[in-house]
Amino acid sequence: MLFVRKKRRITRILIVEDEPLVAFDTEHFLTEAGFEVVATLDRVEDAVACLSGEVEIDLVLVDVELADGSGVDVARVAHARQSIVLFVTGNCPGDARSLAAGCLAKPYPQRDLVAAIDAIETMLGGGAPKRLPQSFSLFDRAA
Repeated sequence: MLFVRKKRRITRILIVEDEPLVAFDTEHFLTEAGFEVVATLDRVEDAVACLSGEVEIDLVLVDVELADGSGVDVARVAHARQSIVLFVTGNCPGDARSLAAGCLAKPYPQRDLVAAIDAIETMLGGGAPKRLPQSFSLFDRAA
């Protein structure tokens, strides 16, 4: 019997993280998991410029506290562009529900990141995820 991997809705990811080790590990892990990392950036200004370009981005992983500002500003631009946002942070912002599909609390095991992305994909497809990682909050996009 052949096992066929389901076709993903989310394939192209922008990582916005100013902690170099976390950024590197996340990029490496997601690439190994079959995602295409469009860019890994550590500044609000660079992320906004990337989102303002012509590059197709399915999901923006963004930390809230960046060295040069707030990841919430990045999320606002991504949301306006209709890109999906997933906050990855130790402190989920109060307005996260209006900007993002979910919030994954740091620190998290890498498998929880893929599980969070899978849950977002399931929700986008109209389904309800069976199980969510303990450190992940999935926001109801209909709310």
